[in-house]
Amino acid sequence: MTEPVIKDAATVMLLRDGVAGVEVFVARRHSRMVFAPGMTVFPGGGVDPSDDDPVQDWVGPEPAVWADRLGVAGDRARRLVCAAARETFEECGVLLAGAGEPVRDVHRYAEDRARLVRHELSFGAFLHAHGLSMQTQLLTPVSNWVTPPGSPRRYDTFFFAAALPAGQEPDDATSEVDATAWQRPADVLTQFRANESLLLPPTWAQLRWLANFATVAEVLAAEPRIVRIGPNRRRGMVGDFPDRDAYFADAPEGFAGHA
Repeated sequence: MTEPVIKDAATVMLLRDGVAGVEVFVARRHSRMVFAPGMTVFPGGGVDPSDDDPVQDWVGPEPAVWADRLGVAGDRARRLVCAAARETFEECGVLLAGAGEPVRDVHRYAEDRARLVRHELSFGAFLHAHGLSMQTQLLTPVSNWVTPPGSPRRYDTFFFAAALPAGQEPDDATSEVDATAWQRPADVLTQFRANESLLLPPTWAQLRWLANFATVAEVLAAEPRIVRIGPNRRRGMVGDFPDRDAYFADAPEGFAGHA
């Protein structure tokens, strides 16, 4: 069987300060999805050819700075950051863009959001038409994980964190998920142990990392070193990766791929 091509992807952990600590926006992927059905995930998806749109309006650290932080070439860094902002808007309606300050009312862009999802409009053209610029300073890179061999689809995924812009609220208006929620990272991990949610290793690892922080500001100031984690198939269905034994210690009995 031929291995699928590894595609670049970006995932964004939207954060807010809750009464009991940091909360992250999570979604459960629909059971009919080819990749990660039924899994609890963060908004995100694959890099699209339109992420190379030359009219992309950009504010914040330049692509060269992102290239250094992500450990990739400049053009690739630009595409990944664009994909992070675009996918977040498409999947949950949160727009990491603005004119001077991040926008507060995104409802006016509902029709254009639908056109983006249908690939009838590029993100760059959308921003340009409304006089908006992508606010890259709102994103903080966190980690880089590669889907192991044997998966139906393979992604080289970069995880970012971002504070929820004031006045905005994510939604579930996408056919890819059937449930969404704001939750404390520790609570999602508890649900995983109780077999009340399903977590792939990268999501589990990000939640464990987020659980160390008391505020969103602390998360965004952390600036972790980005190291490419490329699991292999030497051990079990989900491969080998850092803290693998701890992951399976958390995983409920009977979980697919349990060692």
